Amino acid sequence: MAADSGSAIERDAIFQIIRTQLAEILEMDADSISLNATFSDLGADSLALIELVEALEEALASYAEGFHIDDEDLEGLASVSDAVNYVATKLQVA
Repeated sequence: MAADSGSAIERDAIFQIIRTQLAEILEMDADSISLNATFSDLGADSLALIELVEALEEALASYAEGFHIDDEDLEGLASVSDAVNYVATKLQVA
């Protein structure tokens, strides 16, 4: 179910949420995480990515009720940009 226009989210806001959550999980400065960074370059292992998914599902629930990232889809996400694009598509952000 798509979010209503009153709670719409911009692509940059998605990036900021992902960057903030990832920085907290990896215990690093959010400013050091660029849009083009790969999870491998950041040192994010599979456990860190699972933590990121859980954090994103919680953080984005206010924009789309029941927001969920499928386990199969997680395998295709290799970078911060991939994650932003995936979330934007799921939330139907232009």
